[in-house]
Amino acid sequence: MTALSILDLVPINAGSTLAQTYANSVKLAQHVEQCGYRRYWLAEHHNMPGIGSSSTTLLMSHLAANTTSIRIGSGGIMLPNHAPLMIAEQFGTLETLYPGRIDLGLGRAPGADRATIQALRRSMEATPDQFPHDVVEILNYIEGFGHNGVQAIPGAGQNIPVWILGSSTYGAGLAAELGLPYAFASHFAPRMIKEALSHYRKSFKPSQHLAKPYVMAGINVFAADTRAEAEFIASSHRQWVSGVHTGQPMLLPPPEEGFMERIPANLRWSLEQELAFTAIGTPQDVRAGLLEFLELTQADELMIDARIFEPEARRRSYELAAQSIADKLN
Repeated sequence: MTALSILDLVPINAGSTLAQTYANSVKLAQHVEQCGYRRYWLAEHHNMPGIGSSSTTLLMSHLAANTTSIRIGSGGIMLPNHAPLMIAEQFGTLETLYPGRIDLGLGRAPGADRATIQALRRSMEATPDQFPHDVVEILNYIEGFGHNGVQAIPGAGQNIPVWILGSSTYGAGLAAELGLPYAFASHFAPRMIKEALSHYRKSFKPSQHLAKPYVMAGINVFAADTRAEAEFIASSHRQWVSGVHTGQPMLLPPPEEGFMERIPANLRWSLEQELAFTAIGTPQDVRAGLLEFLELTQADELMIDARIFEPEARRRSYELAAQSIADKLN
């Protein structure tokens, strides 16, 4: 059996406000909680038009306060931007406020450009082993061992699941070595998924955190009552990604009929490669796409990303996705 979860970059719609954006995320979290989704994760990005989740832990607290059972997490915290102690304390605070509902997903990319990294007061000169060192430091804080005589208060001794996020064999190897669950970013970086998941499963070392490998894989899903409608609502996501590819990041634009047919062939090819794992269409189409992806990855959990302009259409898409494979969900 498989679980379904959600990744939300908190897309800021063109013509909307941040207050409306955050209200939309609350409504989405409440809706998918009722649909049976297991987790609702937020992604840390900085200096990115169209993404409102830069203050990840603050938004996590807001969403947790407005839901009752769905797990709220980071997908992920970009660890180069933060001191491990601060992350342990912040997530310790969240776990204290919302016990049994907080996940800590960690990534090794900064999620920002050089100027933004400098504005975050972080260094570009981190050593190659800094990420694993910082992950272990966080684990030590959470497990109550501390680091150099320093304890995370709150944080020490709390049950906060730590995930490694990645899109290559590097993160897969680290997750396997530490015996942690692994989330692969196949919704935008699909190229190395087979190698990474194979490496993780073959190299996994059981730990106090996890007895056997646990894989979550990302996929884009756009579901609607008709194929044409699904293609239409997916065009906002595709336009936004194309803006990143062309160096023109934007607010999430309204859907545009025939967008993919009008763009240059090389850009269309790039989008098709990046968004290769996308289930789109009617519930029957989406079911087929999700089952094919599950067959490929043998994932224990799927994390769905979908930047859809109309909030109601976005909620409906997630609802249809869950309904389409309800018989496969635990």
